[in-house]
Amino acid sequence: MTSARGTLHVLNGPNLNLLGEREPHIYGADTLGDVEELARRTGGELEFDVECFQSNHEGALVDEIQRIRRTSVGVVINAGAYTHTSVAIRDALANLEAPFVEVHISNVHAREPFRHHSYLSDKAAAVIVGCGVQGYEFAVRRLDALVPGGEIAV
Repeated sequence: MTSARGTLHVLNGPNLNLLGEREPHIYGADTLGDVEELARRTGGELEFDVECFQSNHEGALVDEIQRIRRTSVGVVINAGAYTHTSVAIRDALANLEAPFVEVHISNVHAREPFRHHSYLSDKAAAVIVGCGVQGYEFAVRRLDALVPGGEIAV
């Protein structure tokens, strides 16, 4: 069954499959499954279908962005470490026909200096950092405001 408002896509990059195990003092105890369920639940409340994808491989993320570039109504992306290194992901996101929101679970600006630069931020409709996994909910709600029929006119 397809939602009246279309499909949002939640994309996660390298090491996010280890959420709940990897550095819980930074990333918390929630798993990737918990994140995906939060995004689906929030999207469902807003009448969106939500599809989730995770890969540790840059090319797979680029392929997925290209696959959804004309069909997605909005994208939430946590590109993980590729945020700070990937021009390829940036270029793929620039070809989306929908807005995207960049998410980081930790506050990257309070961490190592190499994490302060993002190749994605200047193309993003919004950037959410340091809100834990709740940042994904915020991102879905922000896309709600940007997609036709949303609560806030932009």
